[in-house]
Amino acid sequence: MKSQIRRTAIVSALLTAFVAAPIALPNGNSALLGNTAHAAQEKLGPEVSSFFLDNGLQVVVIPDRRAPVVTHMLWYRAGSADEPPGKSGIAHFLEHLMFKGTKTVANGEFSARIAAIGGQENAFTSTDYTGYFQRVTPSALEEMMTLEADRMENLVLTDELILPERDVVQEERNSRTENNPGSLLREAMAAALYQNHPYGIPIIGWQHEIDTLTKEDALAFYDKFYTPNNAILVVAGDVDAETVRSLAEKTYGKVARRAEPGVRKRPTEPTPQAARRIEMADHRVSTPSFQRLYLVPSYNTAEPGEAEALDVLSDILGGGSTSRLYKSLVIDQQIATSSGAWYQGGALDHSSYGFYGAPKPGISLEEVEAATDKEIAKLLEEGVTQEEVERTTRRLVKQAVFSQDSQASLARIYGGSLVLGSTIEDIEAWPQRIQAVTAEAVNKAARKYLQMPRSVTGYLSPKQQEG
Repeated sequence: MKSQIRRTAIVSALLTAFVAAPIALPNGNSALLGNTAHAAQEKLGPEVSSFFLDNGLQVVVIPDRRAPVVTHMLWYRAGSADEPPGKSGIAHFLEHLMFKGTKTVANGEFSARIAAIGGQENAFTSTDYTGYFQRVTPSALEEMMTLEADRMENLVLTDELILPERDVVQEERNSRTENNPGSLLREAMAAALYQNHPYGIPIIGWQHEIDTLTKEDALAFYDKFYTPNNAILVVAGDVDAETVRSLAEKTYGKVARRAEPGVRKRPTEPTPQAARRIEMADHRVSTPSFQRLYLVPSYNTAEPGEAEALDVLSDILGGGSTSRLYKSLVIDQQIATSSGAWYQGGALDHSSYGFYGAPKPGISLEEVEAATDKEIAKLLEEGVTQEEVERTTRRLVKQAVFSQDSQASLARIYGGSLVLGSTIEDIEAWPQRIQAVTAEAVNKAARKYLQMPRSVTGYLSPKQQEG
């Protein structure tokens, strides 16, 4: 597997990871000025160090002395795409259950202790990973490590805890998906795009399968994946490597290596043969919208340079108010209130490339789709220019450099990239790889992957209530 890093992680700092969205939200990129040669030489982050404990846990230290704060993040190489058939939602369900207590920490005590010292905490589940993090003062770092190491091996679950929390997850699905027509459409489109791969299954799980999840299901997933040799610890902030090493060995180092998850082998997608369409009408919809997804490689599965080219292509076509789609549909033709494109490059397996648009009142979805298709056809025929590519790469590199301003973003950048198979060297070399993208590479990627048989098109429109 090629060791690469997605632009989404660097530029957006994995913000979508915290809502566990199966389809990335489009990025609006603002124009940023900067010299290309200088930007290419800028490092993504400070001096980062990494080491392994004897039990296999990788520890990454990112010193950031700008504030007396530490971000402590633990990433597991286990997400919704690793779930057994028929057990959709178990990865996310276990994330909830990890706060229910251990042999030594009572239910609710974990969060209470963090709140008592004024810290912040949260957790997130994605298709390929699950993460837990706290933001505290440096003096509380050892306590965070002790608590997180404890629940890595000592989780205690009972039916009295399981059943109410399962209801909580169902209510979460109801509020985020069942009561949101846009989410229902995205879920249906993902299921149509991935005909054989588990990326087509929602992260939160199918409603009817969530109902059947048990304590045994949660413990089986926990015992298989929640082992130190399947995790990455990222500590960013007012710390140094030797202190982190000492504390990690004192806490995490005591956790036994109790499982060997091995290489994640998942079903692969067949070559798409036919375009698919999904139309959804719902009385809760006030503004109709158009979406299009294409099956494309991720940074992990693409040929060298392809993913970088797709990143540049998405920005040229739909990365904000200066993009081709926005200028054409929103400014020039004035038929849409929004229009854009995005590329979800950060995935262990194949991923998606998308377009979206919302028509102005009196304009049909068919008109917005036709105008989008016209811009795509123009690009495939005429291609992008080298000037467009150079302008875009300058902007993307500057955005990546600016993402260093947040300590939490640094931790998310490195953790979210390393857990997908990247190395620290890959992350730091990303600007050079983006700067090396040419117009020829962008045009080749566009013509190879923006083909209708690889696509799923979705319409979301209002539905008149009967009577």
